[in-house]
Order: sequence, then structure tokens, then C-alpha cells
Amino acid sequence: MADPTPVIDDLCAESEELDLLVAGLSQEQWSLPTPAPGWTVAHQIAHLAWTDHASLLAVTDQRAFSREVEKALAAPGDFVDDGAAEVARKPPARLLAYWRAGREDLAEALRNAPEDARFPWYGPPMSTASMATARLMETWAHGLDVADALGVTREPSDRIGHIVRLGVRTRDFAFGVHGLTPPFEQFRIELTAPSGELWTYGPEDAADRVTGPALDFCLLVTQRAHRADLALRAEGEDADRWLDIAQAFAGPPGKGRAPKGTASEGPARGTASGGPAAGPASADSDKGTASGGPAKATPPGGPAAGAAG
Repeated sequence: MADPTPVIDDLCAESEELDLLVAGLSQEQWSLPTPAPGWTVAHQIAHLAWTDHASLLAVTDQRAFSREVEKALAAPGDFVDDGAAEVARKPPARLLAYWRAGREDLAEALRNAPEDARFPWYGPPMSTASMATARLMETWAHGLDVADALGVTREPSDRIGHIVRLGVRTRDFAFGVHGLTPPFEQFRIELTAPSGELWTYGPEDAADRVTGPALDFCLLVTQRAHRADLALRAEGEDADRWLDIAQAFAGPPGKGRAPKGTASEGPARGTASGGPAAGPASADSDKGTASGGPAKATPPGGPAAGAAG
């Protein structure tokens, strides 16, 4: 079983980087609109805080978490938005404190979890590494929305390798959620990391291939940019189709972001409106499949958790 420590460490680092971006914001900046319609900077951080606390319940109090699942099933269309809106009403200082406390408690709980732990979620149960990967993906993706609202360009790091792996492992889910039969053959994936390292997946002699920057792949599978604006190349009919439908989050496919008509310029640019959030969900990292939770049809936000780095 993979050691979850590296992905937990990277989750903490990703959260700290986003924290530095928002800690000194004015009241007006907290109210700035983000690319997600109806969501301000405060809503983005509130959503992360809300989901961290839900994750903490799943890890530490499964009975209490089951009650949250019942609430989600009772109001599947509004559960995620309502949670973010409620937390976003806190004054910025209290919102920051709430987010910080929740994510720190979650990280500690994940580090102390039994080696073979499986936690309930809104979909299939998740391992420790899967839970941490899900939280990292959401923190990174919503952090992009915050940076976009503030007009800031965030430099990518190799922490996105966890998101890359998740995006690769959820290939078949992306086909299935669109009502398509997943390809039988594996693809060859060759992506250049922010550090310049080449990350590869699949057989070298595969007929279908995807190549390009790892950052662009992450923007694609989290629906933070349109394929037309990214420097990803597909060889083969199935690989080409995948790049049109890829998603690393569970739940229904969303509308995605509108094309800008230019190549990717980084995570804070080339991103248009896609919707506030898909609900929390889970993908089984061992099977590479995903299951929707109380999701809206306008992602991204809900993690197809799995594939720890």
C-alpha cells in the first residue's frame, strides 16, 4: 500500500500557498467575483473549508458523517452551494481561522489514520491517500479561481503530479459518464512537469498518445481551461476524444470553460466560467472508477478522489 505521507505533505503545502494569497485581502477583495458564477473569493475559500470539515467527519466520526450524507441526499441540487454560502457569511478573519483549523485537523487525522483505513464518502469509500489527493486537487483548482479573481499568476509546482495521476486513472470514468464505452487499449501519456521532468504512463508502443505540459493536462481534467487553449496533443481517435471529455472530478460532466482562442498562459489565465462546484464525490483509486455524490452539473469542484501520488 502506498505511503500517503507525500500527498498529505503536498496538500499542506498547496493550502499554505493559497493561504498566503488570501490572508492579507481587504473586505472588498474577499467579495470579488471568481470565474464560478455567483461565487466570490469568500465562497471559494468557504467551499474548501466546508469540504475539509466534511472530510474530517468522514475520517473521525463516521456516524456524524452519515447524517451529512442524508442531508445531501435530501437536497442534492443545493447542498454544495448552500454549504459554501453559509460559511462564506463569516467575516474574513473568522473564515480564515475556520479554514485553517479544519485543514490542519484533517491533515493530522489523515497522518494518524490506520494504514489500511477506508473512509466513507458521498460515493465509494476512500483510502487515506485518495482522500488527501482529492483535497489537493480541489485546493489547487479553487486556488486557480481565486488567483484569477485577483489577477494573480500562480507558478505551478510538481505537486500537480498527484492531479496528473488522478486524471490519467479516471480516463475510463470520463468515457462512461458521457455514455461512451471506454477504450480497451491503454494510452501512452507523456507530460512535461513544471520542473522539466517527463512524466509517463502507459506502454511506449501504444497507438493512442497524449503529450504536452502537465499543467495544461491538469487545467483540462479539472475543467479550468478549454482544450482549444491548451498545448496538449492527441494521436489516435480515442485519445483525441478523451481530451474533449476528460474530467478528474466525479459527478455529471459540466459545461466547462469557454475557449479563449489562445494557447495556455498559466493557471491564472485562459480560464473562463465553468460553474461553482460539483458536489463531493469519490473515485476508487484501485479500480480507476468514480461515483457521483450530491453533485451539480456545473463543475469543477467535486473530487474524483483516488490515485495518490
